[in-house]
Amino acid sequence: MKKIISALFLITLFVNACGGEKTDISSGDSAKEKLAQKFGLTSFEYENGIGPVKEKITLGQIDMIKSKTGEKIFTEKCTQCHKLDERYTGPALRDVISRRTPEFILNQILNPEEMTKRHPEVKKMLAQYATQMTFQNISEDDAKSILEYLRSVNK
Repeated sequence: MKKIISALFLITLFVNACGGEKTDISSGDSAKEKLAQKFGLTSFEYENGIGPVKEKITLGQIDMIKSKTGEKIFTEKCTQCHKLDERYTGPALRDVISRRTPEFILNQILNPEEMTKRHPEVKKMLAQYATQMTFQNISEDDAKSILEYLRSVNK
């Protein structure tokens, strides 16, 4: 009898160890999927924002030429509401690359109105800052240059 119980215990242990149960990672993914569905978003949109950037992008080394272009655009179009190191009309942006995905940042720059209407994190920011980010008529290439600038100043 002890041999049978021991054998059943070992079989159960083996089945569970070899994929019988989902891991915590998949349950985390499931929780994200449920949250995304709650807000009418895809999992990608929930993590990376709503807009023209619909796939993960691969970042290489910082392109300093693009960064300089991005700094100029940032100074012209963004500093009315954003500072690097202090809250202003909008949040401080020096460490934004540590808080948000690159795709989220690009989608926020390129599609701020829909992000404010539909994305729960941007709705929270609207409640905190009481001002919706204004679309600055920035092209996707210019937004990528701003992203490079923000990457270059990230602490």
